[in-house]
Amino acid sequence: MTAGADRKIQEVPAAAEQPRPVRRRPKNRRAMIAATAAEAFSTLGYHGVSMDDIAARLDISSTALYRHYPSKYALFREETLRLGTVCAQSVQLSADECDRPVAERSNLIFDALLSTSIANRRGASLLRWQGRYLQPEDRLALSADLAAVHTSGMSLLSEFRPELDEDDKAVLTQALFSIIGSLGDHQVNLPVKTLSRRLRAAAIAVAHCDLPPQQTGVADPRAETPSTFTPELLLRQAIKLFHEHGYPNVSVEDIAVAAQLPAPSAVYRYYRSKGDILTAAFRRAARLVSDAIGPAVAASDSPQQALNRLIELYVDGSFTDRELTFVYYAEIGNVDPAERTLLRNIQRLNVEEWAKLLVAARPQLAPQEARLLVHTALTLVVDLGRRYGSANPACSRSRVAHLMRAILFGREA
Repeated sequence: MTAGADRKIQEVPAAAEQPRPVRRRPKNRRAMIAATAAEAFSTLGYHGVSMDDIAARLDISSTALYRHYPSKYALFREETLRLGTVCAQSVQLSADECDRPVAERSNLIFDALLSTSIANRRGASLLRWQGRYLQPEDRLALSADLAAVHTSGMSLLSEFRPELDEDDKAVLTQALFSIIGSLGDHQVNLPVKTLSRRLRAAAIAVAHCDLPPQQTGVADPRAETPSTFTPELLLRQAIKLFHEHGYPNVSVEDIAVAAQLPAPSAVYRYYRSKGDILTAAFRRAARLVSDAIGPAVAASDSPQQALNRLIELYVDGSFTDRELTFVYYAEIGNVDPAERTLLRNIQRLNVEEWAKLLVAARPQLAPQEARLLVHTALTLVVDLGRRYGSANPACSRSRVAHLMRAILFGREA
């Protein structure tokens, strides 16, 4: 081998040694962490996300993450309370704006809240469903912000429709804020202008609608829970516990006690795990919607009639199984990923069938716009159920169904 070849061989390592690129810390890293964490908590739930998970999403080390936040709860708390504060700030008007007519003030607040909802859409579920995991003093702070938003809406509606009594104003106000907040419960993508126009039209229809008279002496329509053990009792008690305490805070032992079983091991005769119980609950909720579509269409003479029938069936099912409806929306992040994909596909197909009927009834709607309105109407039922339950005459089945029709069909409803 020649000396020249020797030199080349010796030079190779030196040529391979390149300076390592310097990774500079982004100036907005804290904001990036907050946004990423909010999306993770919204998708998988507070208990389903670790600091390592958030760090991996950001491609940074856990150590770097802890420089900004001392704990997962600190991060969760800050972002959740921030969302509540942003909502409360959205309903605050300047001195000049406060002197404008009620219609203008309503538009200003609606636009501000909708812009807030759009900007925070990926993390909205954090506020809607995960706030229950805040510590008591933090939960009070969040409740105060949301109460301020509701009070502002009530005040505007009092000016806009002074003939309404307090119950009607409260129900309509909750419905209006549900329309805005529903964006966090689905992924329908539309241009901002189109999305705003459709949601504004739905809000106008709700604000103008006359609710059916209250019905007094109506019994609680919830399904009766078996008094002695059956597999149905086990599932119902589990759903009730998931609703009251959150899925992560319920153990198999808790379920066994509620179902009057002698030991936690008895649960495994019917389900392989706590996760399987949650999956069974989700499958039941999905079937309540999908099983109604075929018979409703077959028994109807028009798309609008079929939709009206589906509305009645959905509201009836929701009132009968309030806890199940809540769990279906709140605990999706705790379902096994493969099962979650299947359930999402079933939900998408159900919404698609409703949307097809809506487009047939309202041909001016594009399919995506119809899907937006269907999601909005379905979310309304959940939000009203959370606030009023199943036995409050101010928010009866007939009233909830009427509000769903206002959203889907517009002012003509």
